[in-house]
Amino acid sequence: MKSISIYTLLISFFVFIQCKKEDPKDPKANLPKDENVVMLTDTQLKNAPIETTMLSLQNISSVLKLNGMIDVPPQNLVSVSIPLGGYLKSSSLLPGMPISKGQVIAVIENPQFIQLQQDYLMAKSKSHFAELDYNRQKTLNQSQASSDKAMQQAQSELNNQRILMNSLAQQLRLININPEALKSGSITKSVPVYSTITGFVSKVNVNIGKYVNPSDVLFELINPDDIHLNLKVYEKDLENLKKGQRFVAYTNADPAKKYYGEIILISKDINQGGLAEVHCHFDKYDQSLVPGMYMNAEIETSTSFSNAIPEESIVNFEGKDFVFVETKKQTYRLTPVTLGETENGFVQILNFADFSNKKIVTKNAYTLLMKLKNTEEEE
Repeated sequence: MKSISIYTLLISFFVFIQCKKEDPKDPKANLPKDENVVMLTDTQLKNAPIETTMLSLQNISSVLKLNGMIDVPPQNLVSVSIPLGGYLKSSSLLPGMPISKGQVIAVIENPQFIQLQQDYLMAKSKSHFAELDYNRQKTLNQSQASSDKAMQQAQSELNNQRILMNSLAQQLRLININPEALKSGSITKSVPVYSTITGFVSKVNVNIGKYVNPSDVLFELINPDDIHLNLKVYEKDLENLKKGQRFVAYTNADPAKKYYGEIILISKDINQGGLAEVHCHFDKYDQSLVPGMYMNAEIETSTSFSNAIPEESIVNFEGKDFVFVETKKQTYRLTPVTLGETENGFVQILNFADFSNKKIVTKNAYTLLMKLKNTEEEE
């Protein structure tokens, strides 16, 4: 009986201990582990030293990010044509080729050119004869040897020939033939086409031997002196822009290469999509900038002192931004953060009230993130 009682007491004690371990009211039994907290041992801290800082006021500029295209004003875009048409005899132009003002860029042939020069020289000769006849009739009329009617007819013929000669001279100038230098022995079937600007060739629309009409465009030339960036800006952002503001632009292909300039004109016309045009000049022309090229631009709209931390404090995980806040010695909490603008290595913190008087990790923040996530995976 005595041995049975001892055995019963042992069983009861064992059941009591098990119940105590599984008691849901025990706060330590069901205490969840904080998955956003990482603790470092002395050895880990020695291998990856941690440095912290607090929010500080930094001079941060607000930046407006825009996009647009390289453009040139109409007066800098030249379409070359020949007023009287003809066959293209020669040209060596290729798109992108540099040209100079006054350079011969093509030679055009047309039998009509021969006829035009012939008509001019004949009109010039007749005008000279009409002038001699008029002077003779004028002298005779003064001595009463000729009637007023004969003198008036001679004067009319002289005026008609001068009008015809001047008209033909203007047509010759249209095809780059100097009428004053034209003689019977210098009649030509070919005329040169000159460049009116210094720049480069944008388009070549003809080939050797092709007949071109007066309305056809042979070449398109661009004067890059006034090349500019045409940006598209939403109506709500127009109030932040003004003439003379600086910008920095870059292409998608080479974002590291920067182009600088300033705003020269802000359009007051807003299209149906709520966009207005802002025209910007570059400080220095670069030959790699060609009309139609797509570009991105950033414009500083305002500057103010903001609560900020060094960029190296920010860690990104699953598309979200975080920082580590020191809660106690060698213990750090992963905390969400809302970022603003970045400048000179500092990033603006918009939810700065959440970090008032708190120490934020600046060095080895990503080391803490890896330690935190590796610990979770092991568990």
